[in-house]
Amino acid sequence: MDEALKKLMIRNSEILSFGIADLGCSSGPNSLLSISNIVETIQNLCPDLDRPVPELSLFLNDLPSNDFNYIFASLPEFYDRLKKRDNNYESLGFEHGNGGPCFVSAVPGSFYGRLFPRRSLHFVHSSSSLHWLS
Repeated sequence: MDEALKKLMIRNSEILSFGIADLGCSSGPNSLLSISNIVETIQNLCPDLDRPVPELSLFLNDLPSNDFNYIFASLPEFYDRLKKRDNNYESLGFEHGNGGPCFVSAVPGSFYGRLFPRRSLHFVHSSSSLHWLS
């Protein structure tokens, strides 16, 4: 995943807003784990590439029966972890603990249909492969 993100960031050096989707995010305590790893990788890559961290649009997708309330209740802790990881927290736009340039939203629905507008995503992640077999 890290290598794919690095190649993507190098090829798209002019991106100011980066769209990321997690398909099948679930609703348990690990629901933000993948997104956290992706955000951390981007935050670590940008200084190496001598560029600012872009705004991040994080789309969490699962079936409508998913309890997205649990995920949203976990967001303050998610933002706190981002703040602790990055010494340049304020320079990234994370002012007053509001999450700054990370915009998280839920997109309930099946990915067998269209979920996102054209050209709105740069990176899509799914940690479950069983659904691809159906």
